[in-house]
Amino acid sequence: MRTFDIIDADGHVYEKDQELFEYLEGPYAGRLTLLGFPLWPSMDGFQRGAIYARLNVHKSFVTNAQIWLDFLDQANIALTVLYPTSGLACGFIRDPEWAVALTRAYNNWLSERYLKMSPRLLGMALLPLQDPAEAVKELRRAVTELRMVGGVLPGAGLRKPLGHADFDSIYVEAERLGCALAVHSGPSQGLGLELLDKFAQIHTLAHPFAQMIQMTSVIMSGVLDRFPCLHLAFLEAGTGWVPFLMDRMDRSYEGRPRKEYIGEVKHKPSTYLKNSRIFFNVDPAETTLASVVKTIGMGALFFTSDFPHEGNVERCRREIAALENWEGLSSEEKRQILSDNARRFYRLPD
Repeated sequence: MRTFDIIDADGHVYEKDQELFEYLEGPYAGRLTLLGFPLWPSMDGFQRGAIYARLNVHKSFVTNAQIWLDFLDQANIALTVLYPTSGLACGFIRDPEWAVALTRAYNNWLSERYLKMSPRLLGMALLPLQDPAEAVKELRRAVTELRMVGGVLPGAGLRKPLGHADFDSIYVEAERLGCALAVHSGPSQGLGLELLDKFAQIHTLAHPFAQMIQMTSVIMSGVLDRFPCLHLAFLEAGTGWVPFLMDRMDRSYEGRPRKEYIGEVKHKPSTYLKNSRIFFNVDPAETTLASVVKTIGMGALFFTSDFPHEGNVERCRREIAALENWEGLSSEEKRQILSDNARRFYRLPD
């Protein structure tokens, strides 16, 4: 019998432009010209709605607090941490002033429409990294005023990688607040995938490619050396790519261990992936999962539903059952994946 609550470390909302419009402030409030164009940049050249319409997979793209609470009850999950959908393209906004306004509106909308409805619904704030000083302010506001548990870092779109010193002020604030930062991709632009013409091919590579780029930048630029209390997650790419990237980074580090070549990193890159400071979502279908556990340990892996993107109640129940029935794992290790690691990453109380 299960003796712990299951935590969903990554669920999603569908943020509609008409709804966000109501939360825009300053010079944008009530300006109907804004609705002449999408509020968010496109993730890529694919219209997801058209694809799913042809496949007849989803009836609609709608979420609200009650839909989420019903899902949690049906899947026997205690609580979820909510991430955006269209807002995953936030890194592609080229106008810093608009990035500040839109991320603030999204965070207010998420707080009012979801977080205030139930303590079982937690949120991760969107941050305008186009203006790091404003991103620091928004992270502070989201955590201290809106009851959010951290901030989202875009996997693609920014003109500089996440290891760049321009973003250090955000890492300083995250350490000070004791909150989580999670790299969550989705868009495929700028990753060299433009040659592929089927969405399934894009879907295969977009998340892990973006994650590998950003993780390499963060680790080998010395971010985790400069900020020893920082906790990061890399979400929705599974874990199979992690040992591969560890070996590649170690090979480069050990081949030419000089600062002008390897940068600011102080230790062998794989070291940072074995101390449970970087977290990943577990995909029970990954055939390499046992090898990953052997490589980086159990302390940084957690369960995510990805509802409503690719998950539903039935699939979620199957994945939870697969983790609970995973041969070779102790009861304590199963508890880590399904509950304790997410609590530790998001600094949730027991």
